[in-house]
Amino acid sequence: MKIIKTNCSFEREPLIAPFGFKGGYLTELWQTTAYMQSESGNEAVGLGTQSTLWSDANVFVSNSEHDGNNMMFQLTSYALEKAKQIEWHTPFDLLDKILPEVYEYGKKITNNPHLRLTFVLNSLVAVDNAAWILYCKDNSTSNFDDMLPEDIKPALYCKHAKLANIPLMSYDVSLENIVEAVKQGYFFLKIKIGCDPDKDDNLDKMLEWDKNRLKQIHEAVKGIETQYTDNGHIPYYLDANGRYDSKDRLMQFLDFAKKTGALDRIILMEEPFAEEFEEDVSDIPVRLAADESAHSDRDALAKIDQGFSAIALKPIAKTMSMSLRIVEIAHEKNIPCFCADLTVNPILVDWNKNVATRLPVLPGMKIGVLESNGHQNYKNWQQMKNQHPCAGALWIEPKNGIFNLDQEFYKQSGGIFKDIIGD
Repeated sequence: MKIIKTNCSFEREPLIAPFGFKGGYLTELWQTTAYMQSESGNEAVGLGTQSTLWSDANVFVSNSEHDGNNMMFQLTSYALEKAKQIEWHTPFDLLDKILPEVYEYGKKITNNPHLRLTFVLNSLVAVDNAAWILYCKDNSTSNFDDMLPEDIKPALYCKHAKLANIPLMSYDVSLENIVEAVKQGYFFLKIKIGCDPDKDDNLDKMLEWDKNRLKQIHEAVKGIETQYTDNGHIPYYLDANGRYDSKDRLMQFLDFAKKTGALDRIILMEEPFAEEFEEDVSDIPVRLAADESAHSDRDALAKIDQGFSAIALKPIAKTMSMSLRIVEIAHEKNIPCFCADLTVNPILVDWNKNVATRLPVLPGMKIGVLESNGHQNYKNWQQMKNQHPCAGALWIEPKNGIFNLDQEFYKQSGGIFKDIIGD
């Protein structure tokens, strides 16, 4: 296959309020589009959502928010130009061929020789999605199951009727709003920890803030029951975004969680340590999940060997191609996976949903899960939903905290192969 024409663009989507994690705050997220036309005349448009803070916090803090986003968008544009020079058979081939050059270009424009690979992969999501759509069109495929390579299908064999919608409780989400979300049916809480309360990078203050945050939330929801977990309690999914510096400090937090009765509610703890942290973590008494540190299948394997016992998949942040490779490795190692969000737009939620609904349930859960927090954070979320090619479909909007997936969802693959409204 050869691409003969490309183009790209972006829209800046404002957030309702500053969105805090990794000790920083976002005010907007750029939505990117990548257009491709193949020699056969088929055309495809892929979508992406950029997050410089998530993908490389050093780039975020070293530049203005706008400049960091602009750098990532330059990588998208550069990748599309490179894609026109390459012949490829599958999107995996295309990613393998352009990733090294785009990575080197990324180091140059960010002036960062240690640029995190996830920054580059984030820039390639729209490109990779367009490649998958184009690949399917050229091969007369319009169904997600048919799109999957045979060697990856054993890892994605489920077809859940329900997915728990995991909302995100970032630093500034009030306790009242958390309780209200639970009352609305959301029962699986993703809680951001690792706050820098006084903006002085004092880890002792961070630890105390995290303890207080967990205690407040646990006291507020500990008596609420749910039918969707093995223990009948609301599960907590803690995301530290690499803010803890040592196992000793993390154990201080977990010892506190045990004393307050919250430890057995922690079903996942994501990325407690920085990526460079290489100590064995198999003795940590909660299930640790790798997210942005598992850039590639090779990195995921290294994290598994280190003692991580879950992987956060992000087809909407690290490309579908790389995520499929990661899930294959995880399946071989019997490591559970789940799909996490990047605060993406509604169409990308369904790209994520197609993977999430085919994963086995997490240990401790009775139904599948999918993090989706766009409704909490985008100022124009309703307008964005109206641009979904299946706008109004029952599977798009969660009901009582659950995405209900009927046969029509599977038949249409969540609408990901349909033309985007307004495109």
